[in-house]
Amino acid sequence: MTPPAAAPAFLNTHGWDGAQILPLAGDASFRRYFRVVRGGTTGVLMDAPPQHEDSRPFLQVADHLHALGFAAPRVIARDLAEGLILLEDFGDDRMAEVIAADPARETPIYTAAVDLLRDLHRHPAGDLPPYDMTVYQREAGLFPEWYMPAVGLDVPAGYDAAWAEALAPIAGDRGVTVLRDYHAENIMLLRNGSLGLLDFQDALAGHPAYDLVSLLQDARRDVPPALEAAMLAHYGPVDGAAYALLGAQRNTKILGIFTRLWKRDGKPRYLSFQPRVWDYLERDLAHPALAPVKAWFDAAVPAEKRAVFWEGFQA
Repeated sequence: MTPPAAAPAFLNTHGWDGAQILPLAGDASFRRYFRVVRGGTTGVLMDAPPQHEDSRPFLQVADHLHALGFAAPRVIARDLAEGLILLEDFGDDRMAEVIAADPARETPIYTAAVDLLRDLHRHPAGDLPPYDMTVYQREAGLFPEWYMPAVGLDVPAGYDAAWAEALAPIAGDRGVTVLRDYHAENIMLLRNGSLGLLDFQDALAGHPAYDLVSLLQDARRDVPPALEAAMLAHYGPVDGAAYALLGAQRNTKILGIFTRLWKRDGKPRYLSFQPRVWDYLERDLAHPALAPVKAWFDAAVPAEKRAVFWEGFQA
């Protein structure tokens, strides 16, 4: 987490001369984050190397969310040629850690997160690309591309066709802003009591059930089934078939992405999440709407290559 070479000059140009640059976080992409401290003022420096990351969608979606009254980090300064953006600092009270420290707050915080989605879904999606069949299929394709060879399996025919059949009823839905990575590690509890949003640069226009799945079938932490059911009822009504379809599609994608992070990017820590993701996927595949996809999985991926394969796995 060495700061980018261009960071001091960038900060000097924008009135943050002499600021400390402290490691804050990295994520599953090439982006890195640093806390910038100057006197009693702090900001967050996002380092998104332009050869790997296009920061323009982040700025566009931030503007969209601000216009709707939601808390995305305010942009203080930017230099897209260097891939540097200085952002408002939302502090350290991330949803996941706050709940871990005080489990009694789990239900009220999840209720607030569902309320935010309910409010967001009252607004049109705006000028965002569609979450359509092309995107669904491209994402689902990460499973045969990365997971199957990693566990020593061939890829039988029929995968794309099974997803096309299952997803057809919802693939044209462009009704709401889909943040796409809305979960407990990307939601901040702000001092004013509202929720701050992070990691929304991949937002698309799609189905309202997707971000509910992202929140309630969280790859990184256990969400008790009773809490999941209560939050779906709180949002209500939710199309159960759409929720299962998008849960299956998302969890299949995640299994591929986490395998890729291990194999290609040298980030094996994500493998520890695979059993949880498999548990979600197995539950989603049990819905009748997933019948063609379940049939493919049953034929192509034996039980010993699913969740059990990753228990105690060491890369």
